[in-house]
Amino acid sequence: MVAWYGDRKSHWLSRFRPWIYSLSIAVYCTSWTFFGTVGQAGENPWAFLPVYIAPIIVFVFFWRVLARMILVAKREHINSIADFIGARYGKSQGLAVLVTLISVVGILPYIALQLRGIMMGLELIAPDLLQAHGYGKFHLSWLVVVALAGFTVLFGTRHIDNTEHHRGMMMAIAFESIVKLVAFLAVGLFVLFSVSGRADVSLVNEAVESYASPNLATLFIHIVLTMMAIFCLPRQFHTIVVENERASDLHTARRVFPIYLVLMGLFVLPIAWAGNALLSGVSADNYVISLPLALGADSVALLAFIGGVSAASGMVIVSTIALAIMVSNDLVMPLLLRRMRLSSHNFRLFAGRLLVVRRVLIVLLIAGAWFFYRALDAVGTLSAIGFLSFAAVTQFAPALLGGLYWRQGNRNGVYVGLTVGFVIWLITLMNQTGVLAGDATSNFLLGGHHTSGVAFIP
Repeated sequence: MVAWYGDRKSHWLSRFRPWIYSLSIAVYCTSWTFFGTVGQAGENPWAFLPVYIAPIIVFVFFWRVLARMILVAKREHINSIADFIGARYGKSQGLAVLVTLISVVGILPYIALQLRGIMMGLELIAPDLLQAHGYGKFHLSWLVVVALAGFTVLFGTRHIDNTEHHRGMMMAIAFESIVKLVAFLAVGLFVLFSVSGRADVSLVNEAVESYASPNLATLFIHIVLTMMAIFCLPRQFHTIVVENERASDLHTARRVFPIYLVLMGLFVLPIAWAGNALLSGVSADNYVISLPLALGADSVALLAFIGGVSAASGMVIVSTIALAIMVSNDLVMPLLLRRMRLSSHNFRLFAGRLLVVRRVLIVLLIAGAWFFYRALDAVGTLSAIGFLSFAAVTQFAPALLGGLYWRQGNRNGVYVGLTVGFVIWLITLMNQTGVLAGDATSNFLLGGHHTSGVAFIP
């Protein structure tokens, strides 16, 4: 409904464009941010900080890098991170294809994380729903996939636009950003007021008991790595760079988005401390919904579930659209162009075929994420799955930033760096999740991630 209204009233809504743009960037806050950061804070009070500090640093101190990316993208008509990197190294089609392939394989586990977050919420908020209607978890997960794919196809591929602006969809994403913020603040306030008068719960005592001295070196490294994710994640590149209609909108975003993140992180620690005190034996990832349920506030728990679904669905929609654009532009379109000689007569036919291709790609991508969702059961926490995607896409950072500021960058060096990095990622990470072989608990990278309790990306 919101996306439809945004498409129909795009001219009237143009006065709110800077705010819509700023709030759409909050697609950064996924189900990991909504559920997983509380889980991390429950184990280590420093664990969730990189998720919030890193993007704030980027938008406050390094916004000129984003501004330069937007300027270059507009000047060269770039509409994906794959095209951006390829264009900065001699308009290399092969390099764009490599970035596209790494992005698809790297982001599918992250989309799977969102499906897992939605399913986790459904199991908590309506535990008897499946049995009452005779459905299993398998069937319900497919219903979620169909709903997400349907909305994405409906509002992400309505027409072909060389600017790749999706005003209705961005309106919906901005609205979802408000929903998840309001929901998280509501849960935080409710928990804070509910436990403040209880004799059996002391947030101060929980804070003292859970305190651990931070590893400053590790914390610094994780903040830097998460900063890279702001530039490298396809969904962030799409919302910040591709969907930017006026460069001046970034000036609003660099004020609004940091404030949004501060508000989003305001109650992470209180919720985590209250959960540790009241919900012994419950997964900390579930605290945002489980705490209101335990305190008898079903309506607050339902609001938390809606917020979590908003966080997850926004990421899935924008990520699949960004990936579909990359695959269609860099893999499918060259094949179509070889078979069709474009003219004013058959351009409409070409555009129609490209739309169909993108719709099919969106369905295939979300279906592929569902298979990852089924395969990643061996990985216990939301943050561990997110790290898989983080490790894949941050490999783009040297090529992206180097191409932005260093004209003498070597294309072959980028090829070698990305290829070697991707192979290492595939062997040492994916092999240990059970997707290829092995056991997730034996992976020293994932194991170290759990031990430190520090997230790399929301």
